[in-house]
Amino acid sequence: MTTASVSPPPETRVGHVLYLLYLAGLVSGFVTLLIALVVAYVYRTDAAPWLRAHYQFLISTFWIGLLYMVAAVVLSVLIIGLALPPLLVTAWFVIRCIVGWRALHQRLPPPRPSSWLW
Repeated sequence: MTTASVSPPPETRVGHVLYLLYLAGLVSGFVTLLIALVVAYVYRTDAAPWLRAHYQFLISTFWIGLLYMVAAVVLSVLIIGLALPPLLVTAWFVIRCIVGWRALHQRLPPPRPSSWLW
């Protein structure tokens, strides 16, 4: 009787860690997001094409998310007390990380990596 391996394949470990760092950044602050962003920039040059798509997906997620969050904060300030826009951006960010994580786990490129949605 053989047991299935619980740990991700070696070539996907960095990607899994980066997705976790992105999600941890929601709780721990901006530092883990910046670390994951830098690592994604470094690792994307030597990665296989399907894995390079994940690194690009993570990079895009950071920059698009930053843009969305700035817009959400401006909207929240203009409409005093409305916390909905930042919550929507956070939900978008979490969904995007989950979608990327699932694709990485299946050893597939992320679906629609250039999309601004997910």
